[in-house]
Amino acid sequence: MSAGLTVLAPAASAAARGADVLYFTLVGFSTFMAGIFIVLIAVFSYRYRKGSQANREKPPTHAKGLEAAWTIAPLTVFLGLFVWAAYDYVRQSQPPDDAMPIFVVARQWMWKAEHANGRREINELHVPLNTPVKLIMTSQDVIHSFFVPAFRNKRDVVPGRYSVLWFEADRAGEYPLLCAEYCGTDHSAMIGRIIAMPPEAYARWRDEGARHPGVAQRGYALFRQHGCIGCHAAASTVHAPELAGLPGRRVHLADGGTITADETYIRDSILEPQKQIVAGFDTIMPSFKGQLNEEEIMAIIEYIRSLDAGRHAGERP
Repeated sequence: MSAGLTVLAPAASAAARGADVLYFTLVGFSTFMAGIFIVLIAVFSYRYRKGSQANREKPPTHAKGLEAAWTIAPLTVFLGLFVWAAYDYVRQSQPPDDAMPIFVVARQWMWKAEHANGRREINELHVPLNTPVKLIMTSQDVIHSFFVPAFRNKRDVVPGRYSVLWFEADRAGEYPLLCAEYCGTDHSAMIGRIIAMPPEAYARWRDEGARHPGVAQRGYALFRQHGCIGCHAAASTVHAPELAGLPGRRVHLADGGTITADETYIRDSILEPQKQIVAGFDTIMPSFKGQLNEEEIMAIIEYIRSLDAGRHAGERP
């Protein structure tokens, strides 16, 4: 793959190198097939040119073996390439359970990142080497696209929903972070960098920053400030859904359907509580639209994620 690295951006993760292998395999096989056709066209054009001595008597009307070969062989290869690509795609779309969360909010024209302990940065993202990192992203205004060429990763960041992207850097260094979706006048200036560093160096950097409450701690404070604890606490007299263990759980809805409680579902439940009513509960929750910004909603979601089955809403994370 050394030749590939001169054509593409340097690969900084195993997934990126795997994507490069797949890419060059596709290019190589396509070039091989194209070469066969070009050679055959040239040979037949010369052999059967006007005035040639080629025998044109009793031309064959069909050749079942040849027809089967040129149909089945390429189909088999392309199906194999499809399965290979689908496997890589599915693997990259499902972050590991132990992936380290980092929260990203895009806006014209910057990337704002916040680590779990509250350390924040703009247009930079520090990550530890050989550690799965899961980015939970949303946009505050228009559609953006988080693109890191060195990781071969790109994900659209859309207002009103959450996008998840994960990677595991395995080479220390600084790598460009770009917006790959035209997002306005200064789109071309919406650039940053990913800084991959050894885990111990990352831990020092994370702990040396300005002191902020952790994301879950800030979410707990907002949870209390906006009165959520009045209905969702274990001792509350109001009949409200249990929040402990909610993220990732299948939720049964009043209309008979079910939905997985991902970040977008929880966000919608905060801003549009009448949209998807949980089965067995009344439609009494007020909307918090206009009262919480995207970063605050992310903090509340992280607080809810910090609750396990043995704890209840209203307890400190």
